[in-house]
Amino acid sequence: MKIKCLFLIVLLLSLTACGPKNVKSTEASAALKYTGTGTLIIRPVVFSKDIAIRQAVRNECDLTNKLTHFIEQNAVSQYANILADSNSRNRKAKILTVEINQVQGGGGGAWSGAKVVLVKGKLTKNGRTLGDFKARRYSGGGMFGAYKGTCAILGRCVRTLGKDIANWLQNPKRNSVLGDL
Repeated sequence: MKIKCLFLIVLLLSLTACGPKNVKSTEASAALKYTGTGTLIIRPVVFSKDIAIRQAVRNECDLTNKLTHFIEQNAVSQYANILADSNSRNRKAKILTVEINQVQGGGGGAWSGAKVVLVKGKLTKNGRTLGDFKARRYSGGGMFGAYKGTCAILGRCVRTLGKDIANWLQNPKRNSVLGDL
């Protein structure tokens, strides 16, 4: 009986992990209720030019879009509008720029060790820097981590980074260190 229950739990977890991999910020943001004031523009998150990252992780994990989505999702109470935009020149808006500087994510899920994501970011308004940060999160996958893939574990890191960055946006300072640094 215990083996059947364990098998059922593993089966359910694997089925829920098969949901949509790409989270589109514009689709997800339609359901968010913005209750703060002002406008935040989130520039598209990019990988740094000199990052060493497995091509499979770059192509399959969608970390840049997920990070944008999680920042927006966690900052909705702070802003009346949040735009994921690369070209807007709204002088009243705050502009958040984030770059992924390191991703450690060997294939094999939790069996290949902890996964790490390191980011750097800056908040500006009218060309003036309001604050900047670097942040890192790592995860071994949590409960049932052995049954999660590399992208799912890196997604946990990015989700937590989204929370860290949204919290920082409440009181941005220069040279801030967030997460596990």
